[in-house]
Amino acid sequence: MLKIFIFCLFLFLCKNTFTQIVGVGKAVNPYQISITKNSIVNKAGVVSAHHLASKIGVEVLKKGGNAYDAAIATQLALAVVYPGAGNIGGGGFLVAYNPKLKKQICLDYREMAPAAAAKDMYLDSAGNALTDLSQSGHLASGVPGTVAGLWATHQYAKFPWKTLVQPAIDLAMHGFVIGESEAKSLNAHFNSFKENNTKPTVFAYKLNWKKGDTLIQKDLAHTLIRIRDNGKAGFYEGETAQLIVAEMNRGNGIITTNDLKNYIAKERTAITFNYKQDYTIITMPPPSSGGVMLQMMLQMVENKNVNQLGFQSPKYIQLLTEVERLAYADRAQYLGDMDFYKVPLTTLTSKQYAAQRMETYQPNIAGVSTNVAAGNINPESEETTHISIVDEAGNMVAVTTTLNGSYGSHTVVGGAGFILNNEMDDFSIKPGVANMYGALGGEANKIEPKKRMLSSMTPTLVLKNNKPYFVCGTPGGTTIITSVFQSVLNIIEFNHTAKDAVNHPKFHHQWFPDEIFYEKDISKTTIEALKKMGYTTTKRGAIGRTEIIKFLPNKKLELAADYRGDDCVAGY
Repeated sequence: MLKIFIFCLFLFLCKNTFTQIVGVGKAVNPYQISITKNSIVNKAGVVSAHHLASKIGVEVLKKGGNAYDAAIATQLALAVVYPGAGNIGGGGFLVAYNPKLKKQICLDYREMAPAAAAKDMYLDSAGNALTDLSQSGHLASGVPGTVAGLWATHQYAKFPWKTLVQPAIDLAMHGFVIGESEAKSLNAHFNSFKENNTKPTVFAYKLNWKKGDTLIQKDLAHTLIRIRDNGKAGFYEGETAQLIVAEMNRGNGIITTNDLKNYIAKERTAITFNYKQDYTIITMPPPSSGGVMLQMMLQMVENKNVNQLGFQSPKYIQLLTEVERLAYADRAQYLGDMDFYKVPLTTLTSKQYAAQRMETYQPNIAGVSTNVAAGNINPESEETTHISIVDEAGNMVAVTTTLNGSYGSHTVVGGAGFILNNEMDDFSIKPGVANMYGALGGEANKIEPKKRMLSSMTPTLVLKNNKPYFVCGTPGGTTIITSVFQSVLNIIEFNHTAKDAVNHPKFHHQWFPDEIFYEKDISKTTIEALKKMGYTTTKRGAIGRTEIIKFLPNKKLELAADYRGDDCVAGY
């Protein structure tokens, strides 16, 4: 009887404590902007794309929650404060590791094609691709998976579900102050919100958003209340589901009540492999292409004495470029949802195949993508957001979620207040036709009912000598994979701090287009040397927004948030 009383008291205190963490004079003040990029902490930390989400996650940890509690609360907060990518109308992946139990957790809550989806649904009568329909508006959306993923995550958490949803409700109901970048982003997408919505939306409330404005989202708050009170069913059934279907009917979308009710998050087996014996990489399997490609690329460079080439020297960038070219060619041919297509996973991730692919590599000479195809395999029996979390027990959680493009389909569910994804564009809508990130695909990733579209998201955990070493991930469309690849090498091969691993300039090659895209801080001398080798190079804006938590030898944690956005660390 005493145990029951203590447990009930614990639940009561949790509920009443957490309802008090957001507000003026509370632990998390939504009307102040305070961003910390780097920190060394003693016990636990959260790194995410928004300071309020990171701080809410850390408050959950401080009050005794674990990394899974923090993951749920942080993701829900991002759904409110970071509408361009944080979401309940999208989907994602979670990879986690419990060092005490040596247990891996891998959750797939990627969006899914509606039952009425068809292979040629984005082609006109002449067979021409209609990419505007796959990228904007109601028809662009797959069945959302985020809430189902959070609900599946909760089995590993400590606190009651309602407790973890409440901070996001408070942010949505009473509002928060937006920063300059969010104001500019809302203004830039004003016309698209006007064009793609059947009812007025708060995101197009005015054209002149500015830093310091308060964004209040009461429709979203009421949706979150239904999720708080009814769990997964509060989104996929009842009033919220009816609002989604009504929105589909007004805009010629195809998501139905059955599509919503039948959606489930799936437990997957993580891709786990060793790099140079000392390091164990734990990452996401298909329908993410990221984990497979990360293993392929690391195995291609494993015996190339990378650290002797010189960090971001012409030879280093040339090697990684050719490795990336080969991996993306295989991505287009072989990767898709394994529930629908037999991905040759064993071969793709073997060291023998990596060696075979590297037979064509020539140092100091640019490859040509038109001469590079996928490997010969016999049949076998950019808008995204990432969260890195470590709790006091050393549990590591990497979560990457997405709406696909910035603000997804730009379609807000009338009366429900959240933005739907445009993930249908991540299918191969026609062989040879690139998606919005320039990625090509084929049969493996064709549109099929209830299929999950291929993703580049690469939430990644690294162990050193079987002990937690760092948590890593980033947004960035097809650049996600190469950014994680380079960040892993930055730390393992060049012994960089988390801060340096995150902030060093990135570069990217994805087979087609046949160009090296690079950030401005890569030296002009290096770029000129690459051009002399025969490469086409293109300077572009920011690549990714990487978030890393690194375990230090003194048992402290180094938290690093990317300088490229308003990303923020929080810890204690």
